[in-house]
Amino acid sequence: MGSPPPAGPRRRAVIRHLHPAAWWLWAIAMAASASLATNPALLAAHGLVLTGVVMARRDGSPWGRTFRLYAALGAVIVATRVVLHILVGLKFGEHRLLPLPQADLPSWAAGIQLGGTVYLEGALGGALEGARLGMMILAIGAANALASPKRLLKVFPAALHEIGSALVVAVTVAPQLAESLQRVVRARQLRGEMTLRFKGFRSVAMPILQDTLDRSLALAAAMDGRGYGRNERESGRLTGALAALGLMGTAVGLYGLLDTTTPAALGMPVLVAGLAACVAGLWAGGRRVRRTIYRREPWGVAEWVTVGCGVAALVGSLVTLRREPLSLGMPLRPLAWPALPLPVLAGLLLAIVPAVATPVPPLSSSRATREVTA
Repeated sequence: MGSPPPAGPRRRAVIRHLHPAAWWLWAIAMAASASLATNPALLAAHGLVLTGVVMARRDGSPWGRTFRLYAALGAVIVATRVVLHILVGLKFGEHRLLPLPQADLPSWAAGIQLGGTVYLEGALGGALEGARLGMMILAIGAANALASPKRLLKVFPAALHEIGSALVVAVTVAPQLAESLQRVVRARQLRGEMTLRFKGFRSVAMPILQDTLDRSLALAAAMDGRGYGRNERESGRLTGALAALGLMGTAVGLYGLLDTTTPAALGMPVLVAGLAACVAGLWAGGRRVRRTIYRREPWGVAEWVTVGCGVAALVGSLVTLRREPLSLGMPLRPLAWPALPLPVLAGLLLAIVPAVATPVPPLSSSRATREVTA
């Protein structure tokens, strides 16, 4: 019997962090796509795509564990929207759910119904409106879980260093909160307190919040102590003029696109000119800021694929909005099963590609590590 053929070389996955801007652009496109739909099937598909990509490509850092916090916040938003519909929402529908007394309001409060019988159609419509907002928040949570805020600060435009500092401090609150909560829970377990009940949570809530804020403020102080965003010159008249012209041009261009009675020259041409002025203002402002980057974030094929997949999901929703706008919503009058538009589903199938087509992060979970060594 002959010896078995030698095994070929094993293909190793690329291990590096994806460019943070790529994750944020992908997530923003997913949020924009979800904002166009109240179809429960499409919203559920958006949630599955976001969850699948996060679970496949998040690392073991503190910000990688914040996705569940955003998911809980989305669930709270849905529940709040339903409660508001029950209390002050306009009731409509045919299938009665909950008979409640109704209070008469004056004429100036027309459109607001205090109490009243709750119907299935109205409650479902309120829940779907909340689910749409919750899915947008979940998309931002996915970006926060996949991209480190500190790495995002390195690629932020130099002209917006002050805004970038504030954003990074604000964004790091959720990861630091998750890390502080994990440390407190671990300490309580070591002391024999295995569960974090409500009474125990009240005693540790303020220390967790204080530790979280102290860490975020320490980050801001460290950035300021290292001279982040110091200007060479104080004069920024050109930057201010370009930014003002760009914002005015963008506003006029958007108005021209939305208003069909305006001339065509006030639409896309003015919008493009305004965006170009904004970019020029950012470039001019960036020249006034001196900063050095020790290790630049690479932008390669994986980044283009990630952004393109997110844009594909948004394009699918926009195409459906133009051709079949009713399929993006839930038919409530009368109540019927939601449609499944093929362009949106095709775009979402492409949006999940980054779960397998992007590099494995260095601090990945054990499942990703087994994938690399297999």
